[in-house]
Amino acid sequence: MVGATPVLIGAGQFTYRGDPAASPSPVALLKIAAERAAADAGIGAKGLAGIDGLAVAGFTIDAPGSTRTVPHSSNPPASLAKEIGAAPGWAVYSHMGGNTPQQLVNVIAERIARGETELALAVGAEFLGSAVKRLTKGLGFDDWHEDEDLPEPERIGDPRSGVSPYEARHGLNRPINTYPLFENALRARDRRSIADHQARLGRLFAPFTKVAAGNPEAWFPVERTAEELVAVSEKNRMVGFPYPKLLNAIMEVDQSAGVIVASEKKARELGVPEDKWVYLHGCADAADLWFPLDRQNFYSSPAMRLTGQRALEMARVGLDRIDFIDLYSCFPVAVEVGAEELGLALDDPRGLTVTGGLPYAGGPGNNYAMHSIAVMARKLRAKPGAYGLVTANGWYLTKQSTGIYSTTRPNAPFERQDPGVLQRQIDVLPHPAVTETPQGAARIETYTVVHRREGPFMGIVIGRDEADRRFVAHTPNDAATLAALEQGEQVGRTGRVAPAQDGQTNLFVPD
Repeated sequence: MVGATPVLIGAGQFTYRGDPAASPSPVALLKIAAERAAADAGIGAKGLAGIDGLAVAGFTIDAPGSTRTVPHSSNPPASLAKEIGAAPGWAVYSHMGGNTPQQLVNVIAERIARGETELALAVGAEFLGSAVKRLTKGLGFDDWHEDEDLPEPERIGDPRSGVSPYEARHGLNRPINTYPLFENALRARDRRSIADHQARLGRLFAPFTKVAAGNPEAWFPVERTAEELVAVSEKNRMVGFPYPKLLNAIMEVDQSAGVIVASEKKARELGVPEDKWVYLHGCADAADLWFPLDRQNFYSSPAMRLTGQRALEMARVGLDRIDFIDLYSCFPVAVEVGAEELGLALDDPRGLTVTGGLPYAGGPGNNYAMHSIAVMARKLRAKPGAYGLVTANGWYLTKQSTGIYSTTRPNAPFERQDPGVLQRQIDVLPHPAVTETPQGAARIETYTVVHRREGPFMGIVIGRDEADRRFVAHTPNDAATLAALEQGEQVGRTGRVAPAQDGQTNLFVPD
C-alpha cells in the first residue's frame, strides 16, 4: 500500500526533579512526554489530537497483585486521550514487562503497514519516585486529579506473571533477588573468581555512568569509577549478592517518554520534515521458556539471540553496520547475556548504551526502552544513514523485543514476522524437570544472598536433586551460613534438601 511505510516522526522525554509535593500526576507525566514528542515532530497540539492509535506502557503500580495505594487513572489511555483532545479508534494499555516500549512500536508499525492506523502515539511513565515520598511523608495526593472509575482499558501483551507460585514462595518474584541468580551462574560457568568477577562488573557499568553523566534526562547524571560501583559501603550496600546498590536498576523515579509513529503519507500531510524521519528497519518479539526454573540454564537467552538475529535479517544489515547500541541494562547480567547472544564484546568501542542504562539514566518501570528509542532517534538524525539497535527485556530475562532503526528509507515493505515463528522454536527447547518437593542429597546450580539495610537475611538456592531435577530452596538464615555463601564459589556445592517447617518452602543445608 502506497504511503503505508511506518516512520517515527517525533520523540519526547521528561524527568521531574522538583518537590514531590508538587510532582505531576501519572497522566500529567504522560501528557508532557506526548506534547514534547509532538513538538519534536513539529505537529503541535493539533497534530497530537489527531492520533488514531494510542498505546500506553503499563504503570508498575498496576502489576499483578499490586494494591492501588496511590490514586491514579483506572484507564490511562482514555484519560490521556481526553487530556490531549484525541479520540483514537485503537487505544491499549500494556501488561507488565520492560520489553513493552519496543513491542508497542513493533505493533504500531505493523498496524500502519496494514493500513489499520495512520498516526499513533506510544508513551509511558513512572512516578514511584514522588509517590513513595508522598506516602512516607504523608503528603497526600489531593492535587492528582485522576480518573479512578473509568471502564477497564483494552490490554496488550502477555498477562502471565513472571514466576510460578512455587518460585514466588521462595522470593523469585523480585528482580533484585532473581537477577543475581543469573549473574552467579554466569560467573561460575566462566570459572571466574568472585573478586575478578566483581571487578568485571565495575568495568562493564562504569562507561554507562559516563553516558548518563552526559544525558540531561538521566536520573543520576554522575560519572563513577569501576571501583566505586562495586565497593560495598554504607552508601553502596549489598542488595542481592553479588550486586551492590549501584548495580541495580532504580525504579523510584519520575520520568516519562513517548514516540509518535506515522505512515509516510500522514507524515507528509502533517508537514513533518524528512530529516526528522526515523524508520524501523527490523524488529522481533519472543519469550524464553517462561518461568525461571524452566530455563535451559541461567546464563543464556535463546529469545535474545533469535530476536536479534531476526531483527537484523529483516533490516538486511549485519551487526557491523550498527553504529549505536542500547542493550537493556536492568542489571549487569542482562547486558552480559544480551551482548553474548548478539555477538558483541562487552568493551565494544561503539558502547552498549545511548542513555546511561537503567541504574543511572533511570529504570522507569516498564518504560525504560521508550527513553532508549527517543535518544536513539536523536542520534540517528544527527548521523543520517547510521543504524541503531535497541533491545528491551521483560520480567526475568523472559520477554524480549528488538528494534533496528535508521533514517535511511527501507528498500522493502515493512513486514513484521509473526512472533509465533520464533516462539515455537523456543518452546520446544529441552530443559530440566522441576520438582517442588525435593528430598535428599542435592547440589547447588546457582544461588544468591538477599540483604536488608541491616545485612544478609536470606539465602536462595536453585539446585539439582539426585535425579537431576531442578528445585528452589532457602538456606538456613544464620550468619555463618550466609557469610560462607558470599566468601567463595558455591555453585556445585553439595548438601541436603527437604521441605521446610513452614510447609511452603524448601530448605537446603550445605555440607
